[in-house]
Amino acid sequence: MKNICFLIGDISHSGGTERVTTLIANQLVLNHCVHVLSLSNGATPFFAQYPTIINNRLFDEKVSMRKHYVAVIKKLRNYLLYHKIDTLVVVDSISCVFTVPACTGLRINHICWEHFNLKVNLGSWFRDLGRWMAAKWCNKIVTLTERDKSFWDKRFDLEHTNKVVAIANPSPFEVQQNIPSLDYKTILCVGRLTYQKGFDLLITAWARVAQQVPDWKIVIVGSGEDEQMLKQMAKSLGVDDSIIFAGQQKNMSTFYRQASFFCMSSRFEGLPMVLLEAQSYGLPIVAFDCDTGPAEIVQHNINGLLVESGNINGLTNSLLELINLSNIQYEKTSSNAVENSVRYSVNPILKQWLSIIK
Repeated sequence: MKNICFLIGDISHSGGTERVTTLIANQLVLNHCVHVLSLSNGATPFFAQYPTIINNRLFDEKVSMRKHYVAVIKKLRNYLLYHKIDTLVVVDSISCVFTVPACTGLRINHICWEHFNLKVNLGSWFRDLGRWMAAKWCNKIVTLTERDKSFWDKRFDLEHTNKVVAIANPSPFEVQQNIPSLDYKTILCVGRLTYQKGFDLLITAWARVAQQVPDWKIVIVGSGEDEQMLKQMAKSLGVDDSIIFAGQQKNMSTFYRQASFFCMSSRFEGLPMVLLEAQSYGLPIVAFDCDTGPAEIVQHNINGLLVESGNINGLTNSLLELINLSNIQYEKTSSNAVENSVRYSVNPILKQWLSIIK
């Protein structure tokens, strides 16, 4: 039995990163001792955990690089030593700025788990630094896609090593007994209301689509700092009556069961869990082909449509193309979506994780 620790920003958040961390931790705890250590808060995990998982946090308040940098390293090192951690999984490469110095001199299997992609740093040079430190000192780097693995290999000259491993996020979603229908006339979107998710691009496209299909609507599930701006944008474009902002929801089943399609307008991703969830309900998908993830889940003209990243005209046309599918075409696309979701089942992905947790 190994002592495994996942270091994460805040396990009480409701995003895909927290969901998949919980999923992997729940599997590993069946045979290992698993800690989930939040940098801050994390008092109540958003997603259900096995009761044997040990939850802790380093700070009550949000961590500041300038204010807490040295303190984080000291507290983390003490935690690793006290609990005799064998494997440390760093959830998000930016935290390697803490973990690399904290692990110096310790015999710990140090794994960096990248949840975005190498081309995106979210405006923080600390993330660039963390990635450089991970490439130099971590034992393994886990990317979510083969495309991102190639980015890491080339930038850090790791092509002739086995340091970078692509392990897809497993789908926590079993195939659902669901029969989606064009009759719902609803396009579902799920994600935080932030710049990354590109809902401003979607609303612009929808303003053009809605003119041709006034009986259709979009439902956006999520919350975030751009909520008021997006609502005002929908109002100014005259589509506030056909865009429903549903807020953050814990039970998503009803939303998926009442949708005809799923749309992702993100500017960048890692491997989007919501696409796998949508496919488990048999929903065809239209998504921007952003770096990275959508192209590994959505097979163009088979289980959905891929659109050139950021191309609003392309998104407009693709939404209309799905809306205008015949029932036979729709049912085939839906069936293909379900088949693809099975590829991301937990067991084969867990085996990949076990192979790097020595």
